Amino acid sequence: MMSTEQAAPLTGAAQSEAAQTRRAVGNILKGSAGNLVEWYDVYIYTAFLAYFQPHFFNSKDPLQGALEGMAVFAVTFLMRPIGSWFFGRFADRRGRKAALTLSVTMMSAGSFFIAILPTKDVIGVWALVLLVLARLVQGFSVGGEYGTSATYMSEAATAKRRGFFSSFQYVTLIGGQMLALLVLVILQNALGKEALTEWGWRIPFAIGGVAALVVLWLRRSMEETVSASQVEAAAGAKSSGEAQPGTLKLLFTKHWRALLICIGVTLGGTVAFYTYTNFILSFMNNTSGIPKETTSVINFWALFIFMLLQPVYGIISDKIGRKPLLLWFGITGVLFTWPLMSALAGTKDPMIAFLLMMGGLLIVGGYTSINALVKAELFPASIRALGVGLGYALANSMFGGTVPLIGAALQKAGQVELLFTYVTVAIGVSLLVYIFALKNKKSTHLDQEQGHAWDAGTVSSADDDDRLAAAKR
Repeated sequence: MMSTEQAAPLTGAAQSEAAQTRRAVGNILKGSAGNLVEWYDVYIYTAFLAYFQPHFFNSKDPLQGALEGMAVFAVTFLMRPIGSWFFGRFADRRGRKAALTLSVTMMSAGSFFIAILPTKDVIGVWALVLLVLARLVQGFSVGGEYGTSATYMSEAATAKRRGFFSSFQYVTLIGGQMLALLVLVILQNALGKEALTEWGWRIPFAIGGVAALVVLWLRRSMEETVSASQVEAAAGAKSSGEAQPGTLKLLFTKHWRALLICIGVTLGGTVAFYTYTNFILSFMNNTSGIPKETTSVINFWALFIFMLLQPVYGIISDKIGRKPLLLWFGITGVLFTWPLMSALAGTKDPMIAFLLMMGGLLIVGGYTSINALVKAELFPASIRALGVGLGYALANSMFGGTVPLIGAALQKAGQVELLFTYVTVAIGVSLLVYIFALKNKKSTHLDQEQGHAWDAGTVSSADDDDRLAAAKR
């Protein structure tokens, strides 16, 4: 029988903590729903590329067609730094909610446009031109989504559970890719190859457009995490030579070191992530020789488990700190990338392929689960969305987004082993950043603004003077 004391409602600090948790959960769900749809719209391109490429690309050779299609995928990454600058500035000056609402609107428009786009048989080369333009708009949108959503979810989380709550950015990012694969598997079985190639490839783009409109409605009720004083400071006239919130001047003059660390943190992680979650479909099809329908199922279940593991990694980081998880990713990534990928290249067994992919994802999870939070902790609120978004976008555009293109080119040249070396070296560079530029369980900008996750004593290594000044203000 439950005692009166046990049945009594929460009071005081406990009640306040419970209320904060409920608010955090609600805001995280609304913020992450948009992230899910944005990344679904990104990944349906590669998931359905094999089916719609005959309508836009002239090559009859599947490898050449895949190379051309991945080139378009890579080109869209050029828009990410521009999108991260625009939306980061927008979010730091006008608020996270407004920026997230605008980004999902643009993504919806891009998806609807591709769903109704005429093919080259109807309008010739203009079909490819318009496809590239639509993807550039989506690249611009997702460039802003990452930094702003990472910032929002880190700020909306409760202090002691930031790792857990912020991990949902990659839960939804992976969920978007998994949803794209689920739609692919359903349509492969429901329509068949001929119908899917002829017209069925349009369905997933239409679904993405409708889902984005639903998220647009949800995001209208999100709470804002930017203070009124920051918005007022951004809207006011420039003071004598002082950099305003959300500007490149503020970022490059006062937080350039944090920006470089952000790029270094991202470099190896984004290369590994795109290798094990995106390029691996083409790798299994064209190098391992596993049928497309089988690789879709393998990827779906591997990503499903990977998605569920993100909060687990996040909880672990809330207990032991962020740096140990990054070291896990860096060390095991350097040691096991070559063995895992070379073994995958030599197998046609679906179960072995699944286990090898899962091994790679267990390694990458040390990065994906907490990377958004680690970057958000590097910057103060006045420049956080721009700093996180631009740092991620620069590394992502130069290294992560080019993985499918580099991989496809090396496959065609019969030199796919060079990709293993590229991934290993990229992870090694980030490992050096994790070792020398980051410290564990040290006070950060988020701690100063939102409450301390750890001991409130020492300040961390990146931008130490700026953080102390922010604390005094």
